[in-house]
Amino acid sequence: MGTAGNRIVHKHLRLNPAKIKRAQKVLKASTETETIERALDAVIAEDERDRVAREANERFFESGAKIRDVYGKLAV
Repeated sequence: MGTAGNRIVHKHLRLNPAKIKRAQKVLKASTETETIERALDAVIAEDERDRVAREANERFFESGAKIRDVYGKLAV
């Protein structure tokens, strides 16, 4: 599950078993380890999507493009 070049280490964590089981069902993972790996991957992917969207918004605002309120719904 880890990315290439990353080594796997043993960690001893105190986690809520009900949360792990719920996440395991949501993520359709077969083991607790797979559940945690998938959850971490999802968090990392979400952070990357947020970063890309933030950068795109910054580029848009810096472009000076004008937004027309053709439906009259935006606050002035």
